[in-house]
Amino acid sequence: MTRPKILEVENLSISYQTESGLVKAVRRVSLDIRRQESFGLVGESGSGKSTLALGSIRYLAANGRISDGRINFMGEDITDYGLAKMSKLWGRHIGMVYQNPSLALNPSIRIGWQIAETAQIHRGLDKKAAWNEAIMTMAKVSMPEPEYVASLYPHQLSGGMLQRCVITMALLNNPSLLVMDEPTTALDVTTQAVVLDLVSKLKQEYDSAIFYITHDLAVVAQICDTIGVMYAGELLESGPTKTIFRDPRHPYTLSLIGSIPKFEEDHRKRSLSGIKGMIPSLRELPNGCVFSPRCFMADEECRRTAPTLEEIAPDRRSACPRWREMEERRKEMEKTKSYPAPMEQTAALAVDSLAKHYAPISGALRRGAGKALIKALNSVSVSVPKGCTLGIVGESGCGKTTLLRSITGLIEPTEGEVRLDDEPLAPKVTKRPRSILKKIQMVFQNPDASLNPNQTIAKCLERPLKIFTDLGKADRKKKILEILDSVNLPSTYYSRLPGELSGGEMQRVGIARAFAAEPDVILLDEPLSALDVSVQAALVNLLFELQVANNPSYLFISHDLAAVHHISDLIAVMYLGRVVEFGLAEAIFKPPFHPYTEALLSAIPNPDPDAVQTGIRLEGTVPSPSTIIKGCAFRSRCPRVYGPQCADEPPPMRMSAEDDRIFCHIPLEDLARVQTSPFHNASAR
Repeated sequence: MTRPKILEVENLSISYQTESGLVKAVRRVSLDIRRQESFGLVGESGSGKSTLALGSIRYLAANGRISDGRINFMGEDITDYGLAKMSKLWGRHIGMVYQNPSLALNPSIRIGWQIAETAQIHRGLDKKAAWNEAIMTMAKVSMPEPEYVASLYPHQLSGGMLQRCVITMALLNNPSLLVMDEPTTALDVTTQAVVLDLVSKLKQEYDSAIFYITHDLAVVAQICDTIGVMYAGELLESGPTKTIFRDPRHPYTLSLIGSIPKFEEDHRKRSLSGIKGMIPSLRELPNGCVFSPRCFMADEECRRTAPTLEEIAPDRRSACPRWREMEERRKEMEKTKSYPAPMEQTAALAVDSLAKHYAPISGALRRGAGKALIKALNSVSVSVPKGCTLGIVGESGCGKTTLLRSITGLIEPTEGEVRLDDEPLAPKVTKRPRSILKKIQMVFQNPDASLNPNQTIAKCLERPLKIFTDLGKADRKKKILEILDSVNLPSTYYSRLPGELSGGEMQRVGIARAFAAEPDVILLDEPLSALDVSVQAALVNLLFELQVANNPSYLFISHDLAAVHHISDLIAVMYLGRVVEFGLAEAIFKPPFHPYTEALLSAIPNPDPDAVQTGIRLEGTVPSPSTIIKGCAFRSRCPRVYGPQCADEPPPMRMSAEDDRIFCHIPLEDLARVQTSPFHNASAR
């Protein structure tokens, strides 16, 4: 039986009136979403995803307007509805979940009343009935202790709990359509997995249609029935999710899929396909096919004539007239370059029993906190050989950034030692000589915050050359141009300001600045987290190439295990300031592994829609680092608690056959018997 259409969009075009003229943000897009169906809209930043979604529910900014097309919602044409009519639909029949839940909630009102207000406004319930409805719906979205959480303010909740509150608010009135705009982008992988499970369950329980906007194709592969691929305001391909992932029929879709690190053992340390260039400005769209300037298949006809989105099979549409050639092209793209693991065993950087403790907050700000020290790092020992990459993973609050800052000397460790080439480093950066500072450089998570907005790219790159080399002015300029070329930026960027660059280009400048001093060790703090999948792929390839050319060691900090698995030679898994597992990348991802590593692996969205992953989900959040822990730090959330020793004794270190160090009470043979390799379920393509 065919389910009824909830949303039907036909040839929709959306424009914005700006100071520099009319901008055509969305052009001639058609799609429909049926009841109990999740439709995923994917594409790079600037492709028009959010504009299309908001335009489809008539929720545009004041300067936005629908310039053409029709919108049908639950059998009604709402194209020309005014604010009064749409206000009756918003909140009641159409729910919205935003990317940043903290911005969607009022910080001065308790959570429960913010949620209950939705039922009061749209359903006319009195205060008590609305409150009870809010508590009941919070329980449905698996909120722990809903009555207690309802009494709290937004700042008292974790990111995952805030997102559940926003989802509760959107679902409270049982809407027919739920629009979700990047709802898991800012969440840890474990929290993201719980939210995605919730989304999959809710479309059935609430009989709703879900319009899911994201740039993360792995997420779409796991939760969406149908997807649309958008680029520069146009829909380039659409169809069933599994069919599109198995057999993409547009070069842009194929390139996006090729940009994702494949979570398969034989794809580790291989180049990613990526997409050259960047998405065009909506004010300067190319002639012909909008994707032709970046397309590896484009010919003169593509650059001259704009294609139309045509049906190529039942429920399949593509805007590429050469879609029949895609199968052969896909095979060509899969022939990627491999980067063998270095054989060097000498440690470039070693961390021995490093700890960082903070005194507890005193006075009125303490709010009844215990007197225990805040242990941000607890006896951490790791090392990275020369020319190798050490990936460090874990949830927010596990101590990754504190470890990195302690290595750089920005934070003075409480105890322990950092050694560079087996020589101990001074704990404080101010006590380290310039020769040492030159050898350790850093790439920050947010390049726009780490680059001076008032200085040109040349000035940003010249500073480390002035400090760490004896080059004269002419030689410095020559070196800067060489560095720009090494990170695939043209010489024209020499005089540009950071504000004139895209996020990916700014991150390239950040990487270039780190390499300018020719360091031995580079610390990368979440360098890919805020970037599109295509930009991530280009930067991963760049890091590979620069490591081969210059032989630096990397410390790659991330909560994304798929990216870490792809790029790393060694991996350390951190939890609550401790290393719970450390070893070679190929060993970390084979049973036996620590139960926390197992939970992280289970939570990774797999870009293979046929993959069936284990369903381990971590409840609760990482405990406070001030918590006094007698036994295993992970015991309160562990899915495989072994016995009373987990609560009473610190876990012993166990060494696997592949020299993987696992800190766990459970014997390794018992872990291996109940665990499954994450590569076991990956379908062969």
